[in-house]
Amino acid sequence: MRGNYVNSTDIISRSHGEMMTDRSSAAGKPIRTAMSVEDGIDFAIIELFFFAYRDFTSDPDQILADYGFGRAHHRVLHFVNRRPGLTVAELLDVLKITKQSLARVLKQLIDTDHVVQLQGPRDRRQRELYPTAKGRALALALARPQSRRIRAALEDSGATERTLVERFLEAMVNPELRDQIDVGSAKMSGKSHGEH
Repeated sequence: MRGNYVNSTDIISRSHGEMMTDRSSAAGKPIRTAMSVEDGIDFAIIELFFFAYRDFTSDPDQILADYGFGRAHHRVLHFVNRRPGLTVAELLDVLKITKQSLARVLKQLIDTDHVVQLQGPRDRRQRELYPTAKGRALALALARPQSRRIRAALEDSGATERTLVERFLEAMVNPELRDQIDVGSAKMSGKSHGEH
């Protein structure tokens, strides 16, 4: 009798373990159907953004790699060259990155003589950022292939009205941050920096 005796807690433990195994195997079960418009999401445009961004950044990425730089360096170089005299605080507001991340990137750009940091004339605690000749040359080298790609895409797509494209992209930006954009000039956050 003793050999045939089964403890009730063993049964509960075993059945609980089997239920756990069933649940975990269900959770790990592969889904073989793709997400689609039936999910109520415009995946076509989302995917076009992924591919367009991949190729839009590919040319500058190759140039940046020669310097040991990345996309964060590219963004800093772009905005400092578009708005010379931009303060560190304004740049942080535009890039939406941490102070620590920006400090590391800025240090590299300053150490390699691509950017200079000067005290603000009105507030000595402010740090204004300016490109050097080296920084301007690199920013232009990074922008040229992107500009060629945009020009070719506008021509290939027959999108003769570029303002439509500009309006669409601006509408993608959070409304409260749109005042940072001025496609036609070097204005940002309602302020002008440097010469136009």
